[in-house]
Amino acid sequence: MNKTWGYHLILDCANCTPDLINSYDNIYNFTKKLVNDIDMKAYGEPTIIHFGTEDKQGYTLVQLIETSNIAAHFVEETSTAYFDVFSCKPFDPLVVIRLVKEYFGATIVNHMFLNRDAKIETQEIEFKEFWNKYY
Repeated sequence: MNKTWGYHLILDCANCTPDLINSYDNIYNFTKKLVNDIDMKAYGEPTIIHFGTEDKQGYTLVQLIETSNIAAHFVEETSTAYFDVFSCKPFDPLVVIRLVKEYFGATIVNHMFLNRDAKIETQEIEFKEFWNKYY
């Protein structure tokens, strides 16, 4: 019997508006709106920190939710943003994409939506095969 453990949305976003991805307040407001609009419950306040060096600097966001987490990194140099929304509670990925476009002006949003399912035997075999092949 297959059981989906969780849902994972991965977004790679390009052509973001620099002022929007470089704004703590905008990232904070986006996070609050996102948690509400995908019907999640925040576990504490979001952590939003600006750090990095040269072409890798920008804000990073981590918001714990009762069913897992939301993470994002915003890259100033390239006006790009990278998002991960993971939850064992279902959510609508189109709501996330709409909010990312609205709050950050992304004109290119590449996405992948995964059903996460831990199958110990399968993962052990896959890991062993990977390890033996590359190490």
